[in-house]
Amino acid sequence: MKLSSVTAFFPCYNDAGTIPTMILRALQTLPQVTSDYEVVVINDGSRDDSARILEEMACAFPQLRVIHRDRPSGYGGVLRAGFAAARKDWIFYTDGDAQYDARELFQLAEQVRDGVDMVNGYKIKRRDPFHRVVIGLAYQYFVKLAFGLTIRDVDCDFRLMRRSIFDHIALESTTGTITFEMVKKIQDAGYSIVEVPVHHWYRQYGGSQFFNFPRVARTLAALIGWWWRLVIRKEHLRAKPAASKTTEP
Repeated sequence: MKLSSVTAFFPCYNDAGTIPTMILRALQTLPQVTSDYEVVVINDGSRDDSARILEEMACAFPQLRVIHRDRPSGYGGVLRAGFAAARKDWIFYTDGDAQYDARELFQLAEQVRDGVDMVNGYKIKRRDPFHRVVIGLAYQYFVKLAFGLTIRDVDCDFRLMRRSIFDHIALESTTGTITFEMVKKIQDAGYSIVEVPVHHWYRQYGGSQFFNFPRVARTLAALIGWWWRLVIRKEHLRAKPAASKTTEP
């Protein structure tokens, strides 16, 4: 089935070497899944040539909307802004570093049926240095166990979701903790999630913003706080649906 309309969203932070490929692949694939689409990129304070490249591409492709931020807002902050900026019925998002292939959006769209609210990718094989694979697996299984998550791959940021989900759940994270906050809240709200295997590729440009000790330490500290709020206190189940704490760009 073709989708009613889709916003493809990419956060961009120092991704000048990969973001053009992501945009072009999205524009190549979107007409196959819908007749009504847009591509949104938030340049989250990049210090490389991302801003210039994105402006040039926006002049060439009217379906592309670029939002620039003067300074980084954190991974959670930029995702929340992207979801708020989306104007279509479905939101597809993945990172701007080309470790996922935006053309595999087609596989996600194929799984949409009546009653399906989110299609979540899971990595067939993680293409990262060995130490990152080990740390990533340990982190993922710990988070799944701690938060009672049922999906295979919490850490796979390759998702297709109904935009209306965010009329009923409010996201608050400004860091990488947004991944499990979002999945936990969507799961506990009773939304239907299906999963699709997707490819994961070696990073060809730039470096990971997550894998350094200070950031990992901050994420672990935040994880404890979220565990208390979502698992013990279950605040998200008691709160009234908000016009989302998602921030406008």
